[in-house]
Amino acid sequence: MSDQDLVVETVRDILSAHEPFALTADTAWDAGLWADLAEAGLTGVGLPEEAGGSGGELADAVAVVRTLAAGAGAVPVAEQLLAAGPALLAAGLDLPDPAEPLTLAVAGAVTAEPVDDGDGPGRWQLTGSATDVAWAGVAQHVAVLAAAPEGIEGAVLALVDAEGLATSDARNLAGEPRGSLVLGGAPAAGALLTPARAAEVRARFALARAVQLAAALERVLAWTVQYAGERHQFGRPLGKFQAVQMELAEMAGEVTAVTALTDAAVQALGRGDDVVLAAAAAKVRAGAAVEAVARLAHQVHGAIGFTQEHKLHHLTRRLWSWRDEAGSELTWSQVLGVGLLAEGGDGLWPALTRVV
Repeated sequence: MSDQDLVVETVRDILSAHEPFALTADTAWDAGLWADLAEAGLTGVGLPEEAGGSGGELADAVAVVRTLAAGAGAVPVAEQLLAAGPALLAAGLDLPDPAEPLTLAVAGAVTAEPVDDGDGPGRWQLTGSATDVAWAGVAQHVAVLAAAPEGIEGAVLALVDAEGLATSDARNLAGEPRGSLVLGGAPAAGALLTPARAAEVRARFALARAVQLAAALERVLAWTVQYAGERHQFGRPLGKFQAVQMELAEMAGEVTAVTALTDAAVQALGRGDDVVLAAAAAKVRAGAAVEAVARLAHQVHGAIGFTQEHKLHHLTRRLWSWRDEAGSELTWSQVLGVGLLAEGGDGLWPALTRVV
């Protein structure tokens, strides 16, 4: 058994001790699951030990995120391990304690101004509001991608302490917190990023969501195949009916395509390649697959799949939510189209082969 297999087994063992968490107005996240993951060092996987993380490779962090996504873990691990944490380290900023939830804010209207207070050029003041912040009100630290001061090209990645910030109580369809943060002159440590590096931060976030989508789609397919084999109708399993077999085959094709593109993007990131186009392709394909896979899964399950007591909704509601987060299919399709055409007609085919 490899080290990565051991990590996955550990995450599964911890998940097995926690029932699928139905988020309500009174329950924003699974604090018990987070505490167990943090105690095992799993909230720092893939982040360097010298920076305060638990060490390991990118593939280990992806494995943790995939396992939690497939298990509907209501914790901000994807944001911490694949988006905010690596972005802060790449910008030369200190990483908060991995036991304290960290998230990333890339939407809204936030501006950063340098503060000349004797603490060095890395001190900034943030104003404005960050919108659709994953785990707002739960995360203790937020990495904010803010507009640079007027006349300066690029963006500022700043780390702000979320304690005391005004937060709205918005949720996505799955019940996960997605509120806004009001940054009324909040002090922060930050670093100026070039436009290319700022685009990479956004792409990392999109790839994190694509990884989660791929894992959830795979689990929904597995549940549906299992149900079609167990549920009998007219004297035989549902899976023996040709119409159902065609639906399962369509689901499998969608899931396979998403997994292939997501794995390719993760590998590109691991090699240090430009990940923007690869992440865009993965996010677009994953989002497009949600419509078919979720629809067909509920169709095969029938009425039972729509009940609150059934496990299917824990993932399909997340699929519908994650599809539009970290940039919609339209947003990343535009990024992908512009990027593929950047080198002209002669460069289109080489660009396509690099992406996939």
